[in-house]
Amino acid sequence: MKNIFLAFIFITATVSFTFAQNEKEKTQQSNIVEVRRGEMKNLDRLIGQWKGAGWIQQGAKRETFEGTETVQRKIGGLALLVEGNFKNKEGVVTHDTLAVISPNMKTKNYDFQTFLANGMTGVQELKAVEGGWQWGFQFPGGAVRYTIKIENDVWGEIGEMSRDDGKTWTKFFEMNLKKIG
Repeated sequence: MKNIFLAFIFITATVSFTFAQNEKEKTQQSNIVEVRRGEMKNLDRLIGQWKGAGWIQQGAKRETFEGTETVQRKIGGLALLVEGNFKNKEGVVTHDTLAVISPNMKTKNYDFQTFLANGMTGVQELKAVEGGWQWGFQFPGGAVRYTIKIENDVWGEIGEMSRDDGKTWTKFFEMNLKKIG
């Protein structure tokens, strides 16, 4: 009888300890989720439906386009889904993209994972800059950076290229979108 009683006490203590550990882990996980959700609120100005026009220059040819960017909060505010669709004056899609933005707790910035209709993908670091956000990437022989600034419900974005390790930058892309929803 004494052995049964000791076994009961041991099992009860083990279950209680395990339950307490699980509750502690749930609380820690909940705190992490709330920190991530709080980081995402720094991007709230991006959320909405945006419409406008812009241009891109590749070589000597400059092409104009019109279209939309739709930015939505997803998975309880832990990520943003960005969908862009732009067409030239003939109605041909010139830029069709999908991106997911999520907090990167190591860099204290954001991961900006992009998917383009031409099959290209990438993960860039999105970081806050004065009045907006910036991301970019390296390519053989140079670098590209994009800068977004939002003021008075207008999303202004430029793309620039450098072929000298960032000493000089040449604009090859610009668009201005008005918030419509």
